[in-house]
Amino acid sequence: MRNFRELLGGDGIYVFDGAVGTRFYDKGVYINRSYDELNLTAPDLVREVHTEYVKAGADIIETNTFGATHHRLLQYSLENKLREINVAGARLARHAAGENVFVAGAVGPLDLRIEPYGPTSFDEAREMFKEQIAALLEGSVDLFVLETFSDLSEIQQAIKAVRELCDLPIVAQMTIATDGKTIFGADTEILAGRLDEYGADVIGLNCGVGPTHILTALEKMRAVTTKKLAAQPNAGLPRDVQGRQFYMCSPEYMSKFAKRFIKAGASFIGGCCGTTPQHIKLISDAVRAVSPRQSKAVKPTTETVKVIDLKPVDVEIIPPEMRSKWSRKIALGEFVTSVEVLPPKGCDAAKTLESIKLLKTAGVDAVNIPDGPRAQTRMSAQATAILVEREIGIEAVLHYCCRDRNLLGMMSDLLGAA
Repeated sequence: MRNFRELLGGDGIYVFDGAVGTRFYDKGVYINRSYDELNLTAPDLVREVHTEYVKAGADIIETNTFGATHHRLLQYSLENKLREINVAGARLARHAAGENVFVAGAVGPLDLRIEPYGPTSFDEAREMFKEQIAALLEGSVDLFVLETFSDLSEIQQAIKAVRELCDLPIVAQMTIATDGKTIFGADTEILAGRLDEYGADVIGLNCGVGPTHILTALEKMRAVTTKKLAAQPNAGLPRDVQGRQFYMCSPEYMSKFAKRFIKAGASFIGGCCGTTPQHIKLISDAVRAVSPRQSKAVKPTTETVKVIDLKPVDVEIIPPEMRSKWSRKIALGEFVTSVEVLPPKGCDAAKTLESIKLLKTAGVDAVNIPDGPRAQTRMSAQATAILVEREIGIEAVLHYCCRDRNLLGMMSDLLGAA
C-alpha cells in the first residue's frame, strides 16, 4: 500500500467516494437515529456501502464517523461508545478498501459554538477532536478529512488536534452558501489563505451547494494557494417532493463538472449529500480521461525589458476632408443629414435598398444602420452597410455593439469590412 503523501507530490487526479448517509437512507435506515452507530449495530451494511464506492472507482473512501464526536453522540446517549464507534468505522472501511484504496478518517464539526461565538473554548474543542482522532488512528486510517466546517476557528482546532497526535495528511474542507461565503461571512479567498496557513495538506470545499457554486469558488481558491485542491459538492440543492428531499443533479451532469473541476485546479474530486455510487462511477470515468493541471497561485513578477533598434513607423494620416464626402462636408463646416434605417428582417434587402435610394435622391448625405435594434432578428448591420454602399453609393454609418462579440470576432468583422 502506498503512502498517501506520494499522491500529494504528483500531478494525478484522485476520486473520493460519495454520500454514505444517502445510501443508508436509500437502504431503509431512517434519519432519526445515529448513522455512526451503524458501525456497531449494522457493520455489514456499512461495509456494503463502502464496497459500492470502491467498485465504482473511488481511490479514497471515508469512514462512517462524520458525527462520531462526544457532543453529537451525546444526543443519542452514545457518548460512552465513542471509541468503539470510531475504531469500528475505520476497520470497516479498511476491510472494504483492500490494498489499493486509501481510508480517510472523517471528522465533522462538533455541533457546538466555540469562542468567540459560544461558551466552548479552543482548548475544549481541540480535546474533543483529539478524542475522536485518537480512536480513528487506532483503527489505522491513512489520512484525515475534516469536512463541512463553517467556522475557521473550529477547523483550526481540528487541524491542531490531528497535528498533536500524528503527522498524517489532512484534507480540510469548508462549506459555503450560494453567495460563496460561509455562514460567518468568510469568502473563498479568505478560506483558502487561512487553511493554507493552518497547515492543511489539501484544501477544498464540500456540501452546502451543488457543483456550479463549488466550481466558481474553486477558481478563486486556485489563485491564492499552491496547495492541492479538493471538490466534493452535493448533487445540487435538495428539492422537497411530497415531503421527501431529492437531489436533482444526475450522475452525467456531475461527471461534466468533474472535468471542469480539474481545469480549475482540483486534484481530488468526490461527492457529498445526494451523490451515489453511480455518480462516483461516472466521475471516475471522466477524470481518468483528463490530464491533470497543477494548481498554482498567481504571483506578480516584474521584469526589465530592453528594447533595441526601435525605429518609428511612418503612418500616413488621411485628412478628414479626404476620407469621404460626408467627412469632407463636416470638416468644411457644412450642414449634413443622416437618416437611421433598420436592417431588413429577412435575407431580401430589396425593399430597404429602394427606400435608401429615395433618401439619396432627396439629398440625404448618409444613412446610419443600428446593430440589433429592438432585440429582433435581422440581417447584420455590417452586411446591410456593405450592401448599401455597394448598391446605392451612399455612405453608411455603422452602429457596432460589443455586447455579443469577443476580440477575435471583432477582428474578423474588421477584416471583412476592409
